[in-house]
Amino acid sequence: MVSTTLNANLVTRFRDLFTTRDFIFHDGRDLKRFSVAGRTQAILAGVAAITVTFSAYGVSQAAFGAIMATGVAGTAATPEARMEKMRAEMTRLEADVAAIKEAAKVQAARVEQRQKIIAGVLSGKGSPADVGMPIENVSVDADSAMAREVLAPLRQVEARQTQLAAKAHRTAQIRLHLTQQQLRKMGIQPERFVGGGMGGPYEAAPEGTAAAGEASADAQFRSLFQTWQKLDVLEQSVIAIPSLQPVENMRLTSSFGVRSDPFHGTAAMHAGIDIPGPVGTPIYATADGVTGRTGRFGGYGNLITIDHGKGIETRYGHLSKILVAPNTRVRRGQLIGLMGSTGRSTGSHLHYEVRVDGKALNPMPFMQNASVIEQVEQSAARLQLTAVGGN
Repeated sequence: MVSTTLNANLVTRFRDLFTTRDFIFHDGRDLKRFSVAGRTQAILAGVAAITVTFSAYGVSQAAFGAIMATGVAGTAATPEARMEKMRAEMTRLEADVAAIKEAAKVQAARVEQRQKIIAGVLSGKGSPADVGMPIENVSVDADSAMAREVLAPLRQVEARQTQLAAKAHRTAQIRLHLTQQQLRKMGIQPERFVGGGMGGPYEAAPEGTAAAGEASADAQFRSLFQTWQKLDVLEQSVIAIPSLQPVENMRLTSSFGVRSDPFHGTAAMHAGIDIPGPVGTPIYATADGVTGRTGRFGGYGNLITIDHGKGIETRYGHLSKILVAPNTRVRRGQLIGLMGSTGRSTGSHLHYEVRVDGKALNPMPFMQNASVIEQVEQSAARLQLTAVGGN
């Protein structure tokens, strides 16, 4: 309030200095009267003051330049020296800007890569091989204030990503646990597909809260990526697990295990299951793989074997017709042959086996209404909903 009153008084006093004035001029013949308003006088006075001020500034700058050029001030400030100093400053500034630009480029690439990792884990799509190992944090050897200002938006995004990474890691752990659980139910050890460990010499994290936080975030994403790799390998391997029914209509005439032999009537081990049906009933591959034997083989009659990798094999016996050649890649659900009664058989049926490392396992746990991966996804979704509802 005091400042406003003081300013108003100064303006009033300034205006009082310039009142309307009348001027009379004689041009040799007539008298002429001119009137100059106070407002006009004030404007002209202001212009004159500004002109004088700039003139004084120019004179002072010229004097200072002359003094510096003669060396009176004790500093070598010749035009050449000043130009060289300016070049050095520009070189340093360019180096700082280049460092920050490169850091921003790497930081942006890291943000994009982390987003792909999170999306891949949460959606179950994509492959770790397409994303690559997480990019480490980059230090910037430039003016810290400038670097912080340029990188601030990316740092904010990374902070949000760190929170999402925790959620993604929990999701991956759930999927991994459920997949391993499903495999064990079928008599297959998950270690058959994934294994390995971690180690290396200990090295302390960089000092400082910011550096420690960045190191922690880097470690978090490395852990998430490694879990994703393990999960991807396991889920890709599960595709090769025979979980489909080999025929559309499933019923059994003989199950897996010890039974009475149909020809001798004595106890005998039955290494598979017998699925009856008319001659010519379509037979389908129960998982992706590569065909091995495709032809006549002892008591199996016409036999197809499919190698699914990791020591897993399926066998399809007593076929009336074989529709695939040996060493051919087949897909899950692909038509491979027709049912029959060739070999040691009492009637038209399919003898179906699942073997792991040459050992016959009961095929029934493998034949689910949905694939192992689909069951895992459904179970993971139910667990996540339960967890959310409990919070």
